[in-house]
Amino acid sequence: MIKKILLIASLCFLVFSTLQCGIFRKEFIIISGSENETLEPMLERFGRKHGVNIVMKYKGSVDMMLELAGETIPYDAVWPANSLWVSLGDKNRKVKHLKSIMTSPVVFGIRKSVAEKLGFVGRDVYVKDIAAAIQGEKLRFMMTSATQSNSGASAYFGFIYAILGNPEVVTKDDLYRPELKRDIRRLLSGINRSSGSSGWPKDLFLKGNYDAMVNYEALIIEANQELAKRGKESLHVVYPVDGIVMADSPLGYINKGDADKEKIFKELQEYLLSSGVQRDILKQGRRTGLGGVMGETDPSIFNPDWGIDTKKILSPVRLPSADVIYEALSLYQTEFRKPSYTVFCLDFSGSMGGDGVKQLKSAMELLLAQEKARQYLINAAREDVIVVIPFSGSVITQWKTVGNREALLNGLLAQIKKLNPAGGTDIYSPVIRGLELLKREKLDDYIPAIILLTDGESNVGRKFRDVEVAWTRLGIDVPVFSIMFGKASEDQLKQLAELTRGKVFDGRKDLIQAFRKVKGYN
Repeated sequence: MIKKILLIASLCFLVFSTLQCGIFRKEFIIISGSENETLEPMLERFGRKHGVNIVMKYKGSVDMMLELAGETIPYDAVWPANSLWVSLGDKNRKVKHLKSIMTSPVVFGIRKSVAEKLGFVGRDVYVKDIAAAIQGEKLRFMMTSATQSNSGASAYFGFIYAILGNPEVVTKDDLYRPELKRDIRRLLSGINRSSGSSGWPKDLFLKGNYDAMVNYEALIIEANQELAKRGKESLHVVYPVDGIVMADSPLGYINKGDADKEKIFKELQEYLLSSGVQRDILKQGRRTGLGGVMGETDPSIFNPDWGIDTKKILSPVRLPSADVIYEALSLYQTEFRKPSYTVFCLDFSGSMGGDGVKQLKSAMELLLAQEKARQYLINAAREDVIVVIPFSGSVITQWKTVGNREALLNGLLAQIKKLNPAGGTDIYSPVIRGLELLKREKLDDYIPAIILLTDGESNVGRKFRDVEVAWTRLGIDVPVFSIMFGKASEDQLKQLAELTRGKVFDGRKDLIQAFRKVKGYN
């Protein structure tokens, strides 16, 4: 009898534990921007209380837009940084109950000493002031890609409105004004590092010697909190008064006719907008309340010494219609952005035989076949430079194209498709070759990067130490972004990323998706 009681108790405990782990709980999947990752503990509390397993799937802004445009959407809710991505993607009007959960203005975070030299402390700063500092070569900044990340898109639209004199609304005709092209290119020429997500510039700023970044006010606060712990100089927040865009962080339900899911959504949305949770969100440097206007705030978070002003009335620009937004993003990609100089190091070693080489060629086709690239807003601009260095146990050859003429890019793709895998793997020689090529260029005119695609472990030829020596000798700030697939050595790729302040992308599940992500960083 005692054994039976113990067995029943054990089974009850197992069932209880399973429920706690969420295996038997109803799953509710949200597609979300990565800036919401810090809010996961709040979502977990809601899930435990309501018997729901909240699953966050983090995607870039363009990916969210494309998912919403699809016939079938494998998510229950959408939570982008800005409503504009819902406007662009939700062609079939499946999103309901869209409400802003919090806000954060997109601002400049400038190293305090640099901001003081520029005269940006203690006064209103206009976009023309920032442009003058860039033209005078007194300011360089990091900004995410406007076609891949919301913070970059927000800053870009703020610039457009300021340059056009803050019209009530921007039209397609406005986008083709010669003065807009001239002035926006001058502004964007100040970018020295780009990325596809807003969290990465913050992390990069903490690693390197950079002067400024464009980002959410909340992420500038996070960066300053970490800088304070390290005893380092803080960033000063600059609000461009004629070009402010607010990230409104809307949460919307994706309607598929499931009444239970809709009930869960409404309860979750009500929970996130409740006074207690809004206070918790406020503690994370996000603004709450209508239009981001707040009452008393914690000065250790919204620190006035960092230039943060919660009393200032911010007048965000009114974003244009969806078709004008899309046209503006297309122009950013092909005409306005700073050109990229990309060196692709492509693995054609023996281990690439079969699916590996097929995936690699498909990934390069996505970039070089412009009709495909345009779908994801990663198409080439007229001044872009692409160098391809295929390798195996050594460098095989080297090709270079300039611009976005489809005949040239198709020709380059044809050359790549002719190659077949053979031999050992030396990932370091093509990286060194790429660094040496870039050293000979005027890199201030480009956003440079080396993108390494490999499926194996470097087992012949040069060593990581050779890259370290070359990196130090050449003295250029060029990131190596690696895409690993197959049996690529993650340790070797992480060494390259740490040395060059780059990043490793995992392409083992979806190489093409990883490839699209990495292009957002260049």
